[in-house]
Amino acid sequence: MSDDRHARGFRRLWAGQSISQFGDRISELALPLIAVGALDASVTEVSALTAMVWGPNLLAVFLGAWVDQRRSKRRLMVVADLVRAAALLTVPAAALAGALTLVQLYAVAVVTGAAGVLFNTAYPSYFAELVPQSAYITANSRLSASRSASFVAGPAVGGGLVQLLTAPFAVLVDAVSFVGSAVLIGRTAVEEAEPGPAGPSMPARARLGLAFIVRHPVLRASLGTCTTVNLFTFVGYSLTVLLASRILGLSAGAIGLAFGVGATGSLLAALVAPAVSRRLGVGPTIALGAVLFPASMALTAVAGGPFWARTGALAAAQFLGGIGVMWFDINLNSLQASVIPDDMRSRVSGAFNTVNYGIRPLGALLGGVLGTTLGVRTALMVAAVGGTLCVLWLLPSPILRIRSLDDVAKPVAPEPAPAPVG
Repeated sequence: MSDDRHARGFRRLWAGQSISQFGDRISELALPLIAVGALDASVTEVSALTAMVWGPNLLAVFLGAWVDQRRSKRRLMVVADLVRAAALLTVPAAALAGALTLVQLYAVAVVTGAAGVLFNTAYPSYFAELVPQSAYITANSRLSASRSASFVAGPAVGGGLVQLLTAPFAVLVDAVSFVGSAVLIGRTAVEEAEPGPAGPSMPARARLGLAFIVRHPVLRASLGTCTTVNLFTFVGYSLTVLLASRILGLSAGAIGLAFGVGATGSLLAALVAPAVSRRLGVGPTIALGAVLFPASMALTAVAGGPFWARTGALAAAQFLGGIGVMWFDINLNSLQASVIPDDMRSRVSGAFNTVNYGIRPLGALLGGVLGTTLGVRTALMVAAVGGTLCVLWLLPSPILRIRSLDDVAKPVAPEPAPAPVG
């Protein structure tokens, strides 16, 4: 970081996000266990619980347009963390009173999901004010390393807490983690840019955000690449555990070990991402990660042989996929932060996430259809091949030619359309 004040501020953000990520791993395990164990939920009801967490992202395009007009993005992030903490606290409270229901879990999923969208749409502006452009990749590398570490240790810690405290009370830890994040971010003041003039209505601003993405060669290629990757990798996610368990005959312990190995790949890749970017260039590293991430699923699709070979193939696929996704995410997130104008960050982020995250449930449904009609192995291979086609979005774009973020011109917001007269 270029100055001590910004460095201290980033360390607080990093610490807050690290705490929150480990808390999230606990809730991701505990909430479905509450639904299945304590509330006897069906497979469909558990799937609906996951869908309700992601559902609010479909409104991110409008929420981002609203956030762009708010003066303090930091305050919104603090509010989002506290809302998530309050929603999660209702779970152990209701369990203690013997009043916990599936409807309440659904409500908690929707509220925490919506607060997460608020946090994520406010975050890009806050990050850009806190971190100088020259440090984007280093900062994103550290944040991604913490996230990867949470996937290595989080499930084990979460499982231990669920056994020790029971699932409803393990959720308390995630609630406390959001309070910790809110305190750390709240203590990190930055000189936030003034929002632009009010201009058109919120739906019109949302359209402007989406139009800016479509017209911008870097953002247009980024959105096409991310959406293609998400579609096909969620096809793969819906089939990988099924194939590992029913076709490869691996135990839950062996599958968990393979996924743990995969998380170490993510962690290592996040740590070396700045060095790789300097060596290969930002654009080529994005392309390499974009191909490696989905292509690694082919190893699972062809896995066979003795137990060690089956387990090793699944572990290798997760490890290589983890490397790919980190190199892809860290560099692409940094590049996007470099090309989006300050007064459009939230609305562009909201529009981007509406498409990018909105495709994920469709990918999971498509995985079920392909797995039923083509067979699980063939469907997983289709996911691997289809995912690598994301690189076609990058070939005609300027992204591949970008060696460093210093090559990116300072972004300029488009002029708003004049208001109608009379």
